[in-house]
Amino acid sequence: MPTLVRSTHPLALHDSAATRRIEHAAASALPPHTLMQRAGLATARLALALAPHARRVWIAAGPGNNGGDGLEAALHLHAWGLNPVVTWLGRPDTAPPDARASWQRAVQAGVMFAEQPPADLGPQDLAIDALLGIGATRAPGGRMADWLQQLHASPAPVLAVDVPTGLNADTGWMRTPVTTEIIAARADPASAAGQFGLKPLPPPHHTLSLLTLKPGLFTAHGRDASGAIWFDDLGLPANLRDAEPPSAWLNAAPTAAPRPHASHKGSFGDVAIVGGEGLAARGLGMTGAALLAASAALHGGAGRVLLSLLDDGQMTHIASQPELMLRRFERLELPALTVVCGCGGGDAVSAVLPAVLHAAPRAVLDADALNVIAADAALQAALRQRAPAGQATVLTPHPLEAARLLGSTSAQVQQGRLQAATQLAERFACTVVLKGSGSVIATPGQPPVINPTGNARLATAGTGDVLAGLIGAHLAAGQSAPQAAADAVYRHGWVADHWAAEQPFTAGALARHVGAFDTSPRADIRLRDQSLLAPGG
Repeated sequence: MPTLVRSTHPLALHDSAATRRIEHAAASALPPHTLMQRAGLATARLALALAPHARRVWIAAGPGNNGGDGLEAALHLHAWGLNPVVTWLGRPDTAPPDARASWQRAVQAGVMFAEQPPADLGPQDLAIDALLGIGATRAPGGRMADWLQQLHASPAPVLAVDVPTGLNADTGWMRTPVTTEIIAARADPASAAGQFGLKPLPPPHHTLSLLTLKPGLFTAHGRDASGAIWFDDLGLPANLRDAEPPSAWLNAAPTAAPRPHASHKGSFGDVAIVGGEGLAARGLGMTGAALLAASAALHGGAGRVLLSLLDDGQMTHIASQPELMLRRFERLELPALTVVCGCGGGDAVSAVLPAVLHAAPRAVLDADALNVIAADAALQAALRQRAPAGQATVLTPHPLEAARLLGSTSAQVQQGRLQAATQLAERFACTVVLKGSGSVIATPGQPPVINPTGNARLATAGTGDVLAGLIGAHLAAGQSAPQAAADAVYRHGWVADHWAAEQPFTAGALARHVGAFDTSPRADIRLRDQSLLAPGG
């Protein structure tokens, strides 16, 4: 059975094209049909572990090799007494050779085939989605769409083979119209049942990723659609997978040495927060965003935090956080600082941004700073010049801000999150954190990194400002821009994942708790609803 991975190093992710090349290389070195037999056995073993007392297992098998994996699993489940029922969309005369061989084996073993899914599945049973895998090129239609709807409306847990049907394995975008229903049912089963006429989906939902881990499982719709993620490399020799460069990496828990006792506040860098437009400018007071970023930088480990509010001096002290040092922007020694610019900056940020881009050796640009840059070609040119000058920069856009910078739409960004983040990194020669489910960290010339921590608690005002301040603290401590971004994003999500259920969650509370992250090698990469496992034992 699989064993739990507790990794302190990033895990390689391979897209569909890379996976197919690895699969071809592996199949060439093995007897025919070996990989499908191994995939079917791995699926059957996990199914038995997940539903050992199932009265019935429904296997929805597609016409291709993903369906062949399901057929192969069916013969093992039949032998083990789990009463599988297979609905197969393929035909023996048109199925791929391996899938046809598995169909013959299943028929000879006495597996039950049916034209329609069983109607009596219960919560103790299991449904296996072996419809498409990475073979999806468009939204399922016809009987496949009907079966997919029934899979997700069933009270039985669902195990997807390789990739949930309709999910783009490379991007995490869901092509199937059942997407909204899946996500709503996972987030709030009771209301989803009323809105969509669905029975509540019982947790957990599972995906067994075969041969490689796919990036789409971990970003965009992937995390909602995939549920608990398991992995089996099908006995692939390490040299075959290592020969194929990863398409992306899965971020892992950061490790950090204890701070030396002989330290002082100057040992960990100075962070300046520049933002927080005052109420007088446009009647839109946004000083809270800058205060949140400053609090996060402070609790995230910065030696000193200077707060430069763009409020014309309206705020003269901060009684709740006297550690924060108020400074007028013109009094900041920018060449000696890590600057976090844009949080709640409004229109006022445009006046200070040229100086930040020119002088700050390390900068985190967020929110209104990004919007101002998106509308100003001169600022875009100044941003691109920072890397040749040896200045480190991290951009932290959400999808709409990324779309403005790219001249596209937020929908286009979400449909290709890794590509959008990579394009931004290359265009502006800096590290980019594209926020969202499975935040993407991209740096020029490197495969993007997908972050596995975080949950819907972070979908509240101010959490992005907290992240910007935390990245600033990591940069000020001496980390490179890519490492500071990756570690801060992981830490930010980890705190949300380990939040006590009875404790109210706000951005302010998050900022005060970012220092609670456990940096020991024992830090667990699991999410509450997502466990990453690998073959072994």
